[in-house]
Amino acid sequence: MSVEGISADGDLRRPAPGGNAAQAVPRYTVDCLASVDDLPPDLWDTLAPAHDPMWGREVFAAMEGAAIGPDAYAYLLVRRDDRPVAVLPLSAVHRLRLERVVGPAERRLLAPVDRLFPRLLQVTMLFCGNFLGQGHVLGEDPLPPEAAELLVREVLQFARRHRLGTVVFKDFAPPELDALRPALDGAGFFVVAGLPDTELPLGHRDFEEYLVSLPAKPRRNARNKIRKFRAQEGLRIEVLEEFDDLVPDMMGLYGQVMERADQTLDVLDETFIRRLADSPDTDQRLVACFERDRLVGYLHCLFRGRGAVGARIGLDYRLAHRARLYHNLHYAAIELAITRGCRHIRFAQTAYEPKRELGCELVEQSYAMNHTRRLPRAVLRLLLPRALETAREQALAPKS
Repeated sequence: MSVEGISADGDLRRPAPGGNAAQAVPRYTVDCLASVDDLPPDLWDTLAPAHDPMWGREVFAAMEGAAIGPDAYAYLLVRRDDRPVAVLPLSAVHRLRLERVVGPAERRLLAPVDRLFPRLLQVTMLFCGNFLGQGHVLGEDPLPPEAAELLVREVLQFARRHRLGTVVFKDFAPPELDALRPALDGAGFFVVAGLPDTELPLGHRDFEEYLVSLPAKPRRNARNKIRKFRAQEGLRIEVLEEFDDLVPDMMGLYGQVMERADQTLDVLDETFIRRLADSPDTDQRLVACFERDRLVGYLHCLFRGRGAVGARIGLDYRLAHRARLYHNLHYAAIELAITRGCRHIRFAQTAYEPKRELGCELVEQSYAMNHTRRLPRAVLRLLLPRALETAREQALAPKS
């Protein structure tokens, strides 16, 4: 089937059977909006995943007002016969340092280049989907081929207009990316496996039932870690709904975690946390660990529908190992999610070994990548799949 024409405003029309132009339906168009505030809240709630807290409208509003990596945001709104049917968020980064998105081994290899030619390691990138979570094209149904083709074309045109080289559909579940594959393949994208997400299925009556559901060794380890935490003098965990006064301390603990992180693509700032905390639409709790009156660890949990996510963690490494802070904060978050009737809780990427011990399953995710210029596209296709495969193998390898 051939495309009859694409109008200046992005319309895509296909010829009707028999050549009757009056029957050339449906008609798809794409509008580019500058802010999530330009989208009606009820439309967002209808199209966004109902049980993924990272797709709350308030999360995107907080990203726009903060400095967590992207320099600009946009939203491609797909209409079918003037009715909105899909939204694809975009995040533009004009000076991304490559050493922020590779593992320690790759960083060592890049160090000589960084010393001699630091500008070579700065790239421009357009991220499609959710900069902080799993990627989706928001919609009630998968886009038909002609609409997907138009959307992908508009993504590349946006990248060229804003002088963004590398284009990435970030962290999409393979089945969702498959629905876009004909359009992506036709536009020169290639698909590679990314780091998986982690998800703990729930449905337990209480925390004890969750513990009993674990295999023998993880169950035994969990009880031992809980006992060690309770044996520490002056330590306690609280679940807080209001925590504005703790945000400065949270940022210090979060900084300790990020200093030890292999990859730092997104680094949250205080503005993001405060905007999220101040939004009346945010369903959140802070699982907070105190040593007497001092905050020494936290897990910031968000909720949407029947889903929960441990969005970010902060730890005081002075006592993190001795008190088993990491595990006990996660156990408290799991108990909280069970109490709230959640069907799952996600704990994001990396740190796979302890998350497997919690009972988490791996949720496979993929990147679809392209470049707006031919030579860099060929280089990316040649080098990047193996580099990402190596990073994935290292991240998933047992650490003990």
